[in-house]
Amino acid sequence: MPSVPDAAGLLAPGAVRLDGRAAGRDDAVRQCGRLLVEIGAVREAYVDSMLDRERSISTYLAEGVAIPHGTAAGKDAVLRDALAVVRFPEGTDWNGETVTLAIAIAARGDGHIAILTELAQILLDPERARRLREAATAEDIARLLRPAEEGETAL
Repeated sequence: MPSVPDAAGLLAPGAVRLDGRAAGRDDAVRQCGRLLVEIGAVREAYVDSMLDRERSISTYLAEGVAIPHGTAAGKDAVLRDALAVVRFPEGTDWNGETVTLAIAIAARGDGHIAILTELAQILLDPERARRLREAATAEDIARLLRPAEEGETAL
């Protein structure tokens, strides 16, 4: 079974926007999806799949972070596994929750499960989640998405 790269390994340098503004959840999801399209990870149809997923099950995770991703039917529009990160410094309404960071996932096959698990582990640490929400550069975000080695903290 091939190994799944760590989350940071799926984050291309051009896949981070730190100054997003969104009118709400659907606008935020569209921005995340367009970023995945721009970096060549997905076709445009994947954006609709992400909206379909969000309308059926919220991808809000915790700590002001959402992880929008497509439905199983949308996998055909995924060209390669990738992440895209959009930070909304002013926050955006996500079905009653305020999201300041959206980590969009594009994955072929079942790769998204390992990515979701890894992201959940990162976000279970409130301090690490805070650092991720407040990261000032794309490099900081990539560093925080790397699994922490035993006994060390990221960043």
